[in-house]
Amino acid sequence: MKFSTMSRKERKNLVRIIIALCLFAIVFVVDKVVTLDDVFAGDYGWTFALGLYLVVYLIVGYDVLWRAVRNISRGHVFDENFLMCVATLGAFALGIYRGATGLPTEGFDEACAVLLFYQVGEWFQSYATGKSRRSVSALMDLRPDHANVKRGDGIEQVDPSEVEVGDIIVVYPGEKVPLDGVIVKGSAMLDSKALTGESLPREAGENDEIISGCIDLTSQIEVRVTKKFYDSTVSKILDLVENASSQKSKAENFITQFARYYTPAVVITALLLAVIPSAITSDWSTWIYRALNFLVVSCPCALVISIPLSFFAGIGAASRYGILVKGSEYIEKFNKADIFVFDKTGTLTKGNFAVTKIAPESNRNEILELAAIAEQYSDHPIARSIMAAYGKDAESGYILQNSAGLGVVATRGNDKIYCGNEKLMISNNIPFVKESELGTVVYVARNDKFVGSVLIADEIKEESCELIGKLNSMNCKTVMLTGDNEAIAKDVASRIGLTGYKASLLPQNKVEEVDNMLKAKGKNDVLCFVGDGINDAPVLMRSDIGIAMGGVGSDAAIEAADIVLMKDDLRGISLAKRIAKRTMTVVYENIWFSLIVKLAILILSAFGIANMWIAVFGDVGVAVLAILNAMRVNSDRGIANEPPLK
Repeated sequence: MKFSTMSRKERKNLVRIIIALCLFAIVFVVDKVVTLDDVFAGDYGWTFALGLYLVVYLIVGYDVLWRAVRNISRGHVFDENFLMCVATLGAFALGIYRGATGLPTEGFDEACAVLLFYQVGEWFQSYATGKSRRSVSALMDLRPDHANVKRGDGIEQVDPSEVEVGDIIVVYPGEKVPLDGVIVKGSAMLDSKALTGESLPREAGENDEIISGCIDLTSQIEVRVTKKFYDSTVSKILDLVENASSQKSKAENFITQFARYYTPAVVITALLLAVIPSAITSDWSTWIYRALNFLVVSCPCALVISIPLSFFAGIGAASRYGILVKGSEYIEKFNKADIFVFDKTGTLTKGNFAVTKIAPESNRNEILELAAIAEQYSDHPIARSIMAAYGKDAESGYILQNSAGLGVVATRGNDKIYCGNEKLMISNNIPFVKESELGTVVYVARNDKFVGSVLIADEIKEESCELIGKLNSMNCKTVMLTGDNEAIAKDVASRIGLTGYKASLLPQNKVEEVDNMLKAKGKNDVLCFVGDGINDAPVLMRSDIGIAMGGVGSDAAIEAADIVLMKDDLRGISLAKRIAKRTMTVVYENIWFSLIVKLAILILSAFGIANMWIAVFGDVGVAVLAILNAMRVNSDRGIANEPPLK
């Protein structure tokens, strides 16, 4: 956590909390050593302690008091701010009452400590959740800066929004395609991985439709625009990301819901306890004391402090394993997660392409050598994977001829090497053995004689099968959404063990599929989407929980996600689920323990059976026990038996 990455408001609040904490520590220690009530003689010597603690209280809690007053003026009385005001001011009132009646003061330090713990918890939660949606600025890299429009004999560079349907635009190598259209001149290899999730660049020629956001890798092309910018694919993706968060469901805050019923009940009960018996017996001092005692006991410190701490401990435990959880609500949701939807490229697979098979294997060295000669000067991903497999410099001196849509022919004297797809073999009347496995196949021939083939494919991550197996054993539904074609998607799904898949999807289609799943799922089901690319950002935000791969994932996906696997290890999902379960177990333990003990002591206080010592235990003691229980979440016991992350 870096100070420079915090917002101005977060830095200001952190400094305020640190100052208040230091002041409180000084005042508290001095009070316990010399007793501040006795520093000044007289009946009002206790006001010195009141003044010091009140300064600390106002420094750390003025905003809580202000929000409570403001919300009351707006008709929102019983929220967590009012709850904290009642609890802490009640403690101050008890101290003032005891001081005014000549008894040793109690409650000032407790009021400050409770508000300090509350503000620390609020700050951590605010920092974690605020960072998760800070911006989608990285996604703006997908937005094209300009369009090259043909005007007469020249080319004019304009804003994409100014281009009309029917205009001819020119796209140069290395540029993003600014608008949807149809190629009218030239051909090029287009990289649409960040946009659609397609694993390999695809070749597009005349009369082929192309979508905005793709990157031209190879050649200059001319495109006739078919959609205005605001109707284009890239514009729709940006719009989906910017608006998806408004449709994302939010978990209701337990403290707010609890305060809505608990706070008015105890305040009204305390008021009645002070007034009705006093009016009957005329013993006002006894019943006011009982009412104040009742208020101290009713202070929900155990819940207000231990529940946030339980969640923060869970978030801290996850972070130690490289899992970033952006808020306590996602811990609660993830405990119930039972539908997992995965992107393919870069998530279940490595997203980089490698030689996975050479046939026949007996000719491996010769096949790789000939393919490397033909592909040595190309920057195409397929060529790079061949050169990586070959592992050394290829023989030079060949004249390389690139045949668009076919492959490369390398010639040196009477030696001729053919390296390309099956169309290259057919066009040169070379009999060849067709490769049946899925992937990109490069056929190699020499002097009109077939030598063999190289299969290049996206590699499945080692941990993918392990994770899917664990999720399936938990009766979770596992589905893959991908921009790849049906054959590749089916092959990957069957090898990993997924329960379902959808192929050939654009980003809009992914959102539609997730929306359909959200509508079809049960009331208690929680849908998680796991992805890594810019194209996944809208789906990450729309799903109940978005999980992004942090190491190689795009910044937009990381910003849009609720959980980030910073080590790019899918096993972090099962580990995070274990931590979420452990956290929620502790949370429920604290809730029931606190409520049962509180209720028992409240009843005893109302009848005058519980004295101040029991009241303090009901407040501070229960809180301490609940906090100690919350600290168990961040222990290694019960978590360390997961396989180590990379």
